[in-house]
Amino acid sequence: MSKLHVSTVVNGDPVEFLADPAMTLLDVLRDELNLTGSKEGCGSGDCGACSVIVDDRLVCSCLMLAAEAEGRRVATIEGLAQGGQLHPLQQKFLEHAALQCGFCTPGLLMASKALLDVNPDPTETEVRYWLAGNLCRCTGYDKVVRAVMDAAAELRQERV
Repeated sequence: MSKLHVSTVVNGDPVEFLADPAMTLLDVLRDELNLTGSKEGCGSGDCGACSVIVDDRLVCSCLMLAAEAEGRRVATIEGLAQGGQLHPLQQKFLEHAALQCGFCTPGLLMASKALLDVNPDPTETEVRYWLAGNLCRCTGYDKVVRAVMDAAAELRQERV
């Protein structure tokens, strides 16, 4: 079976790659583009460790075929910080000790960013609902929720 040529934009940079038709976006990100922040926790879209943002929509990259990225914009955890400056979500995760082993952290951060992009002033219930697709065995989620709420408040202040 021949490989497909895919042109896309990843973290603001134009990217081209060849992919087997059955290859997932996660496989390409990790194995072809060396963007290893997204993790494969389940391979079935149940854990959220592979979460990325495609055209402003949160997706599990383990469920998306690489060929479906043609002509689309993909944002990964590697693109969250800008110019060596941590994104406020990343900073708040550190300040609130909202990470432990770190396996789920990239997915949680990307899901949190997707939430704050569409809802800059979420309630705690909305944060918990939005992050329900991300499994974490270490943190217990409370610190994560506090970090997202704190980052949301800081981002709102920056917009004023």
